[in-house]
Amino acid sequence: MLEKNHQGLSDQDLLRYSRHILLDEMGIEVQERFSKANVLVIGAGGLGSPALLYLASAGIGRLTIADHDSVDLTNLQRQILHRNDRIGQSKVASGKQTIEQLNPQVQVECIEMKLLADQLLDQVKKADVVLDCSDNFATRHAVNRACVNSGVPLVSGAGVRWDGQLSVFDPRDATSPCYHCLFPEDTTSDPLLEERCATMGVFAPLTGVIGTLQAAQALQIVGQFGSPAVGRLLMFDSMHTRFSELQIGKDPHCLVCSQHNHL
Repeated sequence: MLEKNHQGLSDQDLLRYSRHILLDEMGIEVQERFSKANVLVIGAGGLGSPALLYLASAGIGRLTIADHDSVDLTNLQRQILHRNDRIGQSKVASGKQTIEQLNPQVQVECIEMKLLADQLLDQVKKADVVLDCSDNFATRHAVNRACVNSGVPLVSGAGVRWDGQLSVFDPRDATSPCYHCLFPEDTTSDPLLEERCATMGVFAPLTGVIGTLQAAQALQIVGQFGSPAVGRLLMFDSMHTRFSELQIGKDPHCLVCSQHNHL
């Protein structure tokens, strides 16, 4: 058995995560927070693939992956979690296999189904942070409601064609908007989710950029360092290599989060 040091990390842990530990803003304390964290990732596709790889490599202790889909040949252009010999296999099983090969210390829970209602709420309540890597408007709003009701931070990303976006919604912060504040369910929709990759296409590295940023935001939240993008919508134009930022505020009349200001 590997010897544990007084901080609870083994000598192998110290070596594996040494480049994080060497950062003044992180160190052993933050690495230990990673090892104790449970991150729920909704979707193991274009966004979920890089997000899961970086969360696993960073040493997140438990990753819960929810996806009801299976690996298809058309996925492999951008969904780097999967491999050619896994076509037809469930994405959660494929993802678990890749993560275990990358970092066997990470515990992976697979949920091969579309999480709905109470099942979604139960999984969100267990998580320290949720990454929404889905590709449809209904799922986005369901995940947002569950996060608001549970007081769990949500890292939301989207990408199609050449354009991507990212924001963090943190119900623990009374000033933070929620996803519904930005894209009200009953009046409009997220323009990036009105277009689907299957019909509009997507630039493969775009999903890598956004998914990697989602992982970075989750690590900041779990590790309690840096400045996550709460109240900000980050937009990336991969065709012209431009980032832009939009300040977003809380809607005092939001049907989802206005009654949860006490969280």
